[in-house]
Amino acid sequence: MQKYPEDAASYRGAGVDVEREEQVLSRVIETVSQTFAFVRGVGKPVLPIGFFANVIDIGHGIGLALSTDGVGTKLMVAQMMQKYDTVGIDCMAMNVNDVLCVGARPTAFLDYIAVQHANPDLIDQLMQGLKEGARRAGVAICGGEIAQVREMLASEREGWGCDLVGMCVGHVPLDKIIVGKSVTPGDVIIGIRSSGIHSNGLTLARQVLFAQNKYTVDTKFEALGRTLGEELLEPTIIYVPEVVEALERPLAIKGLAHITSDGLLNLLRLDTASHAVGYEIDQLPPIPPIFSLIQQSGGIPDHEMFQVFNMGIGFCVVVAEEDAEPFVEIVKHHGREALQIGRVVRDPEHKVVIRPRGLVGHGNQFMKV
Repeated sequence: MQKYPEDAASYRGAGVDVEREEQVLSRVIETVSQTFAFVRGVGKPVLPIGFFANVIDIGHGIGLALSTDGVGTKLMVAQMMQKYDTVGIDCMAMNVNDVLCVGARPTAFLDYIAVQHANPDLIDQLMQGLKEGARRAGVAICGGEIAQVREMLASEREGWGCDLVGMCVGHVPLDKIIVGKSVTPGDVIIGIRSSGIHSNGLTLARQVLFAQNKYTVDTKFEALGRTLGEELLEPTIIYVPEVVEALERPLAIKGLAHITSDGLLNLLRLDTASHAVGYEIDQLPPIPPIFSLIQQSGGIPDHEMFQVFNMGIGFCVVVAEEDAEPFVEIVKHHGREALQIGRVVRDPEHKVVIRPRGLVGHGNQFMKV
C-alpha cells in the first residue's frame, strides 16, 4: 500500500472522526431498531436502518418514504459570505435526493431553523433558498420550527449564527421500493455530474483553504472563474425531475445512490448482501477544479479525497445494460450531464474499485493499491 506524508490533510485532522462516528452510529442503530417493535400494522417500517431513507407502510400498498438531513458547516461559509439565500437549496437537496434512493417521489418537506436571535433578514434569506429548493424538487413546505438558542450557537458574526435541518416525505408503492436487491453482474453504473462540492466535506475544505492556506472567501482563482466563497456556496443539485421521470418509465432501475460523504462508497449502501457483487468504476468525468484546488493546497491523497468528496459525481443509478442509454437521454433532457462510469461485477468481497485512480474501497474506506 502507498504511504503518504504525515502532515497530509485529512478529514479526521480537520475534526471529523469518521471511524468514531461509525462506532457511535452502530449503537444508535441498535437502539432505534428496537423501536420497530412498538408499531404493528399501519406505520411499521418496512426497511432496516442503513438506507438513504426508510419506508413505512401506510396501508393500501403504499409506502411513506422518510429522510432527514442538514447542511453542516456549509453554513459557516454562508456566514463568511454574509449570504444565506442558497443554503436552503442545499438543505432541500440533501433530503429529497435521499428519498429518491428508495424509488420514492418526494412530496413534502419540514424545516427546523435554529438561530441566535430572531433575525428577520437571516430567516428571510434562508426561507428564500428553501422555497427555491421546493420549486426545483416539486414539493410543498408544510411546516417547520424556528428556535432561538443563542447560547448553543457559535457564529462568524454575532446575531447571524444558525443551523438548518430538514425532513422530506415521499411516497412509493410497496412493491416498487428500490434498494438494490436485483443488482446483478453486468448492470451499468450511470453517474450524474455534481455542481461541485455540494454539502459534504466543507470541514476539510475550510481547514485546508482558510486555516492552512489563509485564502479568503474573496480570493479569486482563474480555474474557478469566480471567488472561492462563490464556488463553495454553489448549491447542491436537486436530481428529482430527471430521476422521477426515469422511475415512471419502463426502465430496469435497480439501485440509486446519493453521492455524499463517503463518496462512491455510497454504492455499498445498496442491498446486495445476498449476492456477491461489487462495483468497478472505469471512467470518471473531469474532476471539478474546486477538488483539485483542495487536494493540491492540502497535500491530500486520492484515497482521502474520494472518501470525503463527491469528486464530480453527485448521484449514481444502476440500470440494466439495455436501459443505460435511455436513462442518460432522460438526464440530458433535463439539462444535466450523465455518463456510464462503470459496471457491476461479481465480487464476494463487495468492493468499489476506481481503476483510473488505483483505489479499492471496502466499508467506509478507500485504499491506494
